Amino acid sequence: MTARRRRGAASNITAQIKDTPVRNRATIPAMNLAVPKPMSLTQFLAWEERQELRYEFDGTRPIAMVGGTTRHSAIQRNLAFTLIGRLRGKPCRFHGSDLKFQFAEGHIRYPDGMVVCSPLDPTATIVHDPVVVFEVLSPSTTRRDRIVKAREYQATPSVQRYVMLEQDGVGATVYARTQDAWSVLVLKPNDPLDMPEIGLSIPLAEFYEGLSFETDPAEDYDSEPAPPAGA
Repeated sequence: MTARRRRGAASNITAQIKDTPVRNRATIPAMNLAVPKPMSLTQFLAWEERQELRYEFDGTRPIAMVGGTTRHSAIQRNLAFTLIGRLRGKPCRFHGSDLKFQFAEGHIRYPDGMVVCSPLDPTATIVHDPVVVFEVLSPSTTRRDRIVKAREYQATPSVQRYVMLEQDGVGATVYARTQDAWSVLVLKPNDPLDMPEIGLSIPLAEFYEGLSFETDPAEDYDSEPAPPAGA
């Protein structure tokens, strides 16, 4: 085949390709990602009744509750034992983490403990007006307990005191209501936990009875000798 004929054949093939409709062209369909709709409080309560596990509610979606440690359980048990005994014969009652706490924004929490001073229906599963709220801090929930829940509890007028008990040592951070703000108290092992709203003052160490902790020398500043003068 001569060069001229080869060029002619190539031109015919090119023309045929241009005139042939493009088929089977790869197309990317538009993505239709379903965005979950916010859940209402009514929907959450009905949904949670059918679940085996417990969930908290942040106003739009359920939040699964994580399991605790044996130390967490021991502190919670001491908390219940101490407060139930101290409140005997008084108008207020201690309730553990079986009851929900619903506050003004429609959120649901399961505090580790609550003191309620208003009458409750024996069949009630939700508390609206606790006076003192307790949380035992855990590594996975510390930020939520210290920041998110502190704001939520502050927004509930009935809550006069929010107590966060440390789990890795004897100590507590207490938020106490002063009008519309919180005052913050940091308790050490030998300090009492004062709760004038319910007429109690309890040594903090009672909540840690039966537990032992390793002392971190780097953090035990109270035991360090004072530096010599002029050092």
